[in-house]
Amino acid sequence: MSIYVVMEPPPRRGSDAVEVYVRDGFHWLGFLLPLVWLLWNRLWLETAVLLALMLGLGALAETSGSAEMVVGGLTVLLSIYVGLEGSALRVWALRRRGYREWGVVDAENRADAEVRHLAARSDEAPDAQRPLPPIREGSAPAQAAGNEPELGLFGYPGRT
Repeated sequence: MSIYVVMEPPPRRGSDAVEVYVRDGFHWLGFLLPLVWLLWNRLWLETAVLLALMLGLGALAETSGSAEMVVGGLTVLLSIYVGLEGSALRVWALRRRGYREWGVVDAENRADAEVRHLAARSDEAPDAQRPLPPIREGSAPAQAAGNEPELGLFGYPGRT
């Protein structure tokens, strides 16, 4: 099973904007061809930063002949970073565009994630037929603040 981060479009976008489902996990194409993967996912700022880093590492390798192995290793580390944290980079880019996080969904594939998301969303809507349970004094909250689940290296909050 995979974990999908559900990003809801900003309200000003109109009715044609849809939710974006970002799969959390390792992206092989992001590891093998990081610049192509970043461009494919329309991560323009991240592509520019990675390109500048790779060109800088290439210039460093050209000027110092003995550091070729180190520069090659750093280039591989950049590729590993894009493979591992590509999902977080996509979430950050969507946040910059005004999308907001609804939460996470555990599903087999994207279609299953959509179904689970819509089912959970329908459960969130208040139901006039069903009364709310009474609040008992002295009961602890279900989850204390600061203990939310997080995904990825830098973490982004999710729902359980």
